[in-house]
Amino acid sequence: MSVFGAKSTTDEVLSGVDLHGKRALITGVSAGLGIETARALVAHGADVMGMARDLRKAEKATVEVQETAAKSGGSFEVVELDLADLRSVHACANSLVSRGNKFDVVIANAGVMATPQWRTEDGFDMQFGTNHLGHFLLTNRIASLIRGGGRVVSLSSSGHRYAKVDLNDPNFDHTEYQPFLAYGRSKTANILFAVEFDRRHKHRGVRATAVHPGVIPTELSRHMSSESIEQFVETANKMLAEQGQPPMEYKTLSQGAATSVWAGIVASGDEVGGKYCENCHVASPVADDAAIAPSSEGVRDWALNLMDAAALWKKSEEMVGETF
Repeated sequence: MSVFGAKSTTDEVLSGVDLHGKRALITGVSAGLGIETARALVAHGADVMGMARDLRKAEKATVEVQETAAKSGGSFEVVELDLADLRSVHACANSLVSRGNKFDVVIANAGVMATPQWRTEDGFDMQFGTNHLGHFLLTNRIASLIRGGGRVVSLSSSGHRYAKVDLNDPNFDHTEYQPFLAYGRSKTANILFAVEFDRRHKHRGVRATAVHPGVIPTELSRHMSSESIEQFVETANKMLAEQGQPPMEYKTLSQGAATSVWAGIVASGDEVGGKYCENCHVASPVADDAAIAPSSEGVRDWALNLMDAAALWKKSEEMVGETF
C-alpha cells in the first residue's frame, strides 16, 4: 500500500484508481481546490456534480474539467447553490432528491475565511453560516442519496485551533467580532459535524471525515490584506524555527486537494471515519493549550469531543429550523 504525505498530489493518490460509475458531489467549484478536486475525479472516470453560487463564473473556471471528463468517459455538471442562503440550499437539495441520483462521495469544499462582520441572508454570522450551517443543511437533506459505503468529506482547516465553537453566541451578538476567531469557530464546527454525522450514519456504511488541505494560495484569502498575509507567514515561520522545523511551504492546488480525494476515495472508512485528516493521513491530537505553528500538524481535542459534536448538531438544527 502506498504511503502518501504532504507533497502527494491528487494524481498520485488516485493512481490506478478507476472511478467509472462513481458519482461525486463537490461544493465550491468556481475556484481553487474545488476545481482541482473535480478535475482529479473526472480524470479517473467519475461523474461529478459541482456546486457554486455564481454559475457563470464556475462554468468559465471549469472548462478544463469539462474537457477532461469528455476524454475520460466521466461527466461534469455545475448546479447553483448559495450556502449563505438557506432558501437556495433547500431548493438545491429538493432538486437533487427529486432527481434521485445516488452519490458515492460528498465533498463539502466551499467556504469563506476572515470576512468582515457580514451576515448571511438568514442573519447568521457569514463564516459560521456559510462554512457550517449551509453544509449541515445540504448534507442532511440529501443524506438518503449517499450510497452505503459512501463518504462525506468536510473541509476544515488548521484554523480550527484558533477557537472552540461558542454555542451561546454563534453569531457574535454579544462577543466582539474577530475575523479569525469566527473562522476558527466555523472550522471547528466542520470537524464536529463530521464526527456526529459519522456516528449517526456508520451503521449503514456511510462514513464522514474532516480534512485540512494545507496552506495554499487561493481566493480563500481574498478578505485578508497583503500585510496580514505577510504577518501570518512571519508568525508561522517564527514558531516553526523555535520548534526546530523548516519554514512554512505553500502547497500547490494538486497537493492541497490530495487529502480530500485520499480521505473520500482511497482510505478505508474505518480509518478516517469521525477523524480529522491532513497530509493524507489521520492527524494526531494536540492538547488544547499546546502552542503550535499554523502549518504544523495536529487536531485540537475540542474538535473531536463527542458531547460537543452532539450539542452542535442540536444547536444547528435549531438554527436551520429542521430536525434530522
